[in-house]
Amino acid sequence: MRDVLSALIASVPHGKSAAFCQLMDTRGSTPQKAGAAMLVFPDGRQVGTLGGGCVEAEVKRHAIELLQTGTRNVVEFLLDHDYGWDDGLICGGRMEVLIEPLPAGSEVRFFRSIMEVIESNHGGTLAVARDRDDSQPRQFGLTLLSPTGAIVATLGSASLCRQAKAVAEDALRPLATRPLSYRAEGIAFVPILPRCELLIVGGGHVGQAVASLAQQVDFDVTVVDDRPEVVTDQRFPTAMRRIAGDFREVLPTLPLRDGSFGLVVTRGHNHDEIGLYHLLKRSLAYLGMIGSKRKIRLIYDDLLEKGITPEQLAKVHAPVGLDIGSRTVEEIAVSIVAQLIAHRNGASS
Repeated sequence: MRDVLSALIASVPHGKSAAFCQLMDTRGSTPQKAGAAMLVFPDGRQVGTLGGGCVEAEVKRHAIELLQTGTRNVVEFLLDHDYGWDDGLICGGRMEVLIEPLPAGSEVRFFRSIMEVIESNHGGTLAVARDRDDSQPRQFGLTLLSPTGAIVATLGSASLCRQAKAVAEDALRPLATRPLSYRAEGIAFVPILPRCELLIVGGGHVGQAVASLAQQVDFDVTVVDDRPEVVTDQRFPTAMRRIAGDFREVLPTLPLRDGSFGLVVTRGHNHDEIGLYHLLKRSLAYLGMIGSKRKIRLIYDDLLEKGITPEQLAKVHAPVGLDIGSRTVEEIAVSIVAQLIAHRNGASS
């Protein structure tokens, strides 16, 4: 979504037309889920994706047509034999896609508001209401709500936006529960979830690989190492923060967001123990440590002698990562990030 909005804000106000396409609701098996977005230009270029294949091509065709007429619409697709039969891609689900044509020079305040919600990391929810009849084109109203349910911005039909706000009074789900998209009384709710902060203690090869992959799946990465030459822009170009300093001094007072994740992957046994000791004293939603079972047992024994309780240690994911038979650094990073995702999404990890 961030890339789509960036492209939209950079192009439409400056003389280029484009159509904003968002998957507002899905049922059954579909290549993408509600919230996926795509920007389509008149020449067929696009930013973002709705899953590719025949459906995406059909959405692009509709978007280019609506750019010519300036008419917004909601288009429904039934993923049956008409989509992907030749390629074996039949999903068996249904998708509803809203298409908002934006002529060159259009006001993009609503989309700027979504970008502000994303960049502030406070989160919000898009409430989408559409005509309930089958008239064409179908009108829709987009209402951007704050985490408390206040209206931040609206787009489209004013009456449908009011309808969405009324339903949201009772139906809005707390972002802290990290809800998936859902429907209530005919209104589609698409959460814009805050990004979790991932604190990586250790900037070696595994920390570097995890940082790169975690950023791609919507973690904001902070990396800490006691070696300044390791924590550099070149090695961690996508990290939110790169901090060089003694672990004993940095970790106890480092500001962290609520619900942050912690990962200990330093270069040695002693540093791992120091890192884990201090992170166990922080309020984290997840804490993992790399290492063999023998190393972990030795570290746990030392920490118990230092006053850490068995209950605290029981919450640590160690050895960290899902068991996928990892061998290389890259495979280890995949196993770790997969576990981070599973924990963030409330799946078994």
